Amino acid sequence: MLIAMKIWLRCLLIALLVIGTANAQTSDSAAGARQLWQLIDYVAVDYGGAVENGKVASTSEYAEMLDFTDNAARQAASLPPHASQSAVVVAVADLRAAVMAKADASDVKRLAHRANALLIAAYPIPVAPKALPDLARGAALYAAQCASCHGVSGHGDGALAASLEPKPIAFSDAERAQSRSLMALYQVVSQGVEGTSMASFAALPEAERWDLAFFIGNLSFDAAARSRGEKLWKDDQALRAQFPDLAAVTTLTQEAIAAKIGMEKARDLTAYLRSQPAQAEASKANGLALSRTRLAESLTALHAGDRAAATTLGLSAYLDGFEPIEPVVGARNKSLLVAVESAMLAYRSAVGNGDVAQADAVGKELMQLFTLVEAELGDAKADPMTTFVGALTILLREGVEALLIVIGIIAFLRKAQRKDVMVYVHAGWAGALAAGVLTWVVATYLVTISGASREVSEGVGSVFAALVLLSVGLWMHQKSSAGRWQEYLSEKLSAAMSRKTAWSLFALSFIAVYREVFETVLFYSALAADGNGSALLGGFAAAVVLLAIIGWVLLRSSARMPIGKFFSWTSGFVAVLAVILMGKGVAALQEAGWVGVTPVSFPRIDILGVLPTAETLGTQGLVLLILLAGFSFNRFAAPRRVKT
Repeated sequence: MLIAMKIWLRCLLIALLVIGTANAQTSDSAAGARQLWQLIDYVAVDYGGAVENGKVASTSEYAEMLDFTDNAARQAASLPPHASQSAVVVAVADLRAAVMAKADASDVKRLAHRANALLIAAYPIPVAPKALPDLARGAALYAAQCASCHGVSGHGDGALAASLEPKPIAFSDAERAQSRSLMALYQVVSQGVEGTSMASFAALPEAERWDLAFFIGNLSFDAAARSRGEKLWKDDQALRAQFPDLAAVTTLTQEAIAAKIGMEKARDLTAYLRSQPAQAEASKANGLALSRTRLAESLTALHAGDRAAATTLGLSAYLDGFEPIEPVVGARNKSLLVAVESAMLAYRSAVGNGDVAQADAVGKELMQLFTLVEAELGDAKADPMTTFVGALTILLREGVEALLIVIGIIAFLRKAQRKDVMVYVHAGWAGALAAGVLTWVVATYLVTISGASREVSEGVGSVFAALVLLSVGLWMHQKSSAGRWQEYLSEKLSAAMSRKTAWSLFALSFIAVYREVFETVLFYSALAADGNGSALLGGFAAAVVLLAIIGWVLLRSSARMPIGKFFSWTSGFVAVLAVILMGKGVAALQEAGWVGVTPVSFPRIDILGVLPTAETLGTQGLVLLILLAGFSFNRFAAPRRVKT
């Protein structure tokens, strides 16, 4: 009983470690990235009041701009390690240099927006509320918390304003509001502004801080602007494309939109959508709008010679835009999903090589593929049969891989008559299932698991499992080639089955199952959005039944197989799994940006984890060479071992 309790405690710790690893990049970077984003945005908004025509207009405000950019430079350098950190550091340095040179306000704004775009792409932070904001509640909160300083109508003329220095901001100032985003307002409400009377309201729930930000963001617009914006929204589909989701409403400034559609239309559309945020959320384009935006920004950066920024933005186009809808696309049109993934890898390769012409060509292809994805998804939800088939095939595909590994371990222990070690294996896969449930709770109710975290978790888990299987396969083949199984079993594996080895089997069982559960949870969450709950549960149940039948057949057949043949065949099977998982692991790390991409002419075979890149083929080839060398050595050395 005590051993079982220790196993489950370790199981829980590993579960928490795996989930923590999946979100470490997001959670660790978010705190510093939020404050850095706020500093940069503050410079973009307020620099115009500090410098005019290359001369200091306000000594105090200019000193503040220098202080903010100096702090921003230090914070950028202290961000958690990331492949794109250097690009963020350079962008912030360029911004500081422009401030020190008293550059034009438009140039400073452009550099600030570029730095923040790179920051969000590399270190994803929440940029929109999880639920639609309540402007009525925001109005009540403003009256209770803000009006005494900023005034009832946001003119900066509250009862306490005269006694404050610096003076409270006038939220009704239309000119200043042009360069202020709702995201910036939310950050100020959440963190306050150091050196001013603006205190942090972090004690308020996140939803209420967003309510405040949306209400404040409306104070510079009148009813006429909102009415004109409503007409524009309803009549012009091209203008609606500028606000594909709620995140666009919160992050885009009126100035940024004006650069594309003109100031008057930008003002009216901004006024309407800030007062009716549900309209933008209703037109949400499943993340493809973000993919298009990031891809266009990446190409712009590449043409400007900024390869690091182009790489970061290109990676964000996949991880933050397309990856979240990948399960739905895969369930409806697998070949289209493969085409998008292949094109994304080809684009990253072109950017990495600095091949602008190739990047332009692949970028154009991706834009066309995004259009096909939109047509595939459409506005309608998937029919119940599509959901059923998707749920069935996803769980069956992911489950069979995990089942093969776990059944192999169990069959091995049965042959070895080591039932005492079986508890470690059962604790491993059962703990993985529990961790999967915990992952679903965390991802649904607590935090958002970023695309990068998903790919890194899958990649690291696959590579780990592949390395363990590689060593197990070589070890099993060594024993089968030596013909010493009877002697080995009579000793009950006393040397091999140490506590360390038992925990290794636990870890292999846990990782093998959890990586598949992790993927299944994400796929099922996407399928659940279609609302076909009964079909989803039906597909799940059917897959569970089929997996149970497959497991029973495997256990029965392995029990009847002669022991020598069993271990010989199992060692070969384990070796094949090691090659497959290594390929899948490297591919996932490529998609997360941890491993480079070098396309080669070679068939893509998803079931074997074979992708046409030099990195995946190279690592799979290396594993295969190690296996062949090990197997050959075992056969050559076997007779010598028999004589001794």
